[in-house]
Amino acid sequence: MSRRFIRASARKLQELSERRLEGYDLVALLLDGKTFAEDEMVVAAGVTITGEKVLLGFVQTATENRKVCARFLRELVERGLRFDLGLLVVTDGAKGLHAAVREVFGAAGILQRCQWHKREDVLEYLPQQYRATFRRKLQAAYEEPTYEKAKRALGKIRAELKLLNASAVGSLDEGLEETLTLHRLGVFAELGTSLKTTNALESIHARVESRTAKVDHWKNSEQKQRWLATALLDLEPRLRRIRNYRALPLLREALRRQVETKKSAA
Repeated sequence: MSRRFIRASARKLQELSERRLEGYDLVALLLDGKTFAEDEMVVAAGVTITGEKVLLGFVQTATENRKVCARFLRELVERGLRFDLGLLVVTDGAKGLHAAVREVFGAAGILQRCQWHKREDVLEYLPQQYRATFRRKLQAAYEEPTYEKAKRALGKIRAELKLLNASAVGSLDEGLEETLTLHRLGVFAELGTSLKTTNALESIHARVESRTAKVDHWKNSEQKQRWLATALLDLEPRLRRIRNYRALPLLREALRRQVETKKSAA
């Protein structure tokens, strides 16, 4: 049984790592890490224009560093990943991932920083008695339907935080505009539930965990990669389309305008 599983999982790893991607009309890309022992597996999932989630691959790395992640993204491009029409890239805020996205996709990679991670990062700086209050306030601010309203609400929270903890203000300011990308594109009301965070990919990580949790000793890198590829390909047919997927053409058009604006300004 063990030898059969090794052979079968090796085929799954090859299938996932060599899958051609030009046939997928992707409008969004989610990037997030999954921990296996001391290693981080950065997983990429795409969202097609019709809302399907496609698992594109992963890279094994100690940290989400720029060089490794940029090489991984280039490999996806070499396998046919198209981004010329603009691609919304949702990440947890890791600087290495952000730098890699800018390096590989340039003006066509429009970053949406995970609002959940930003909120929790800010709260880490606050005493426990303030966290529930500011969690509600930050959540309410990010739920505002327009960029102007969300930015105004976050500005009020910033003023309150300034009286409590300057470090929390610095955390809020860092990358703030990237947490409002969907607002700025004018599609938050339609697609914020699905694309304002990396939750869709973290849900996949949780389901991978249910398939790998019983492994208490990872022998080597190959074993980790075989198990992850097998779990991802097993999950993929069961993944549901994102909510309100019919609004994705609105995102495509907004991305196209954003890319044209960036290129004109360059």
